[in-house]
Amino acid sequence: MSNMFKTALLLVVLTVLLVLIGGAIGGQQGMLVAFVLALGMNFFSYWFSDKMVLAMYRARPIEESQAPALYRIVRTLATRGGIPMPRVYLIPSETPNAFATGRNPQHAAVAVTEGSMRILDEEELEGVLAHELSHVKNRDVLIATIAATLAGAITYLAHMAQWAMIFGGRRDDEEEGGGVLGGILMAILAPIAAMLIQMAVSRAREFQADATGARLAGKPWGLAKALEKLEMASKAVPMDASPATAHLFIVNPLSGRSLLRLFSTHPPIEERIARLRSMRV
Repeated sequence: MSNMFKTALLLVVLTVLLVLIGGAIGGQQGMLVAFVLALGMNFFSYWFSDKMVLAMYRARPIEESQAPALYRIVRTLATRGGIPMPRVYLIPSETPNAFATGRNPQHAAVAVTEGSMRILDEEELEGVLAHELSHVKNRDVLIATIAATLAGAITYLAHMAQWAMIFGGRRDDEEEGGGVLGGILMAILAPIAAMLIQMAVSRAREFQADATGARLAGKPWGLAKALEKLEMASKAVPMDASPATAHLFIVNPLSGRSLLRLFSTHPPIEERIARLRSMRV
């Protein structure tokens, strides 16, 4: 089963969960409303997610004259990958990290933190950027954003369903026996399932982007060394990042917070590095 098929299947499951939660709140009408909500949120994510995430981290566009080495690496990798030159942004954060965003390769942007520019050498920076451009090439950014949006909507509706059950929102189900209990279980378990599915989507795409990025750069060790540095820095000084957008970054910006590591959208760094070091490009 291909990664693309698995990802599509997981997104379908997320949509179904969203519709079921809508049903727990408002029956058939609630299911219809939830389905329309899913379509609307996917549409919004498709067109505006890149602008929102760039603004969230105060990323500013930089010109080639300001960072000629960075532009040279991005342009070379984009040419190798057969994708248009993305917009380049700098994030005002000392924690080294990077992410890519955009609904397709024609509207992509890559953003790196000031910390990345300071601690990574050119070979390591090339590995990081190759990873991010692989996300662009594979259209992973759109997939991950839609998954995060659906998971967020499921969590929000689940909270609504819990309150609806508590205050007797579905009296007709009580007569069917166990309806309220089933609804409460759905409201509790659906957000957990949504989170696990989102994690599965994100982790699968990270492994693939590592492999594709290593081939794009022509060597895996640059990215492997960069991941070691980024992970150590993220543990020492976690980035001020939102859990809703943590999946976009090359390493989990919340990895310094031990509880959140249990629900990480990224595979273990040690496993990613081991896979890279075993590659033959």
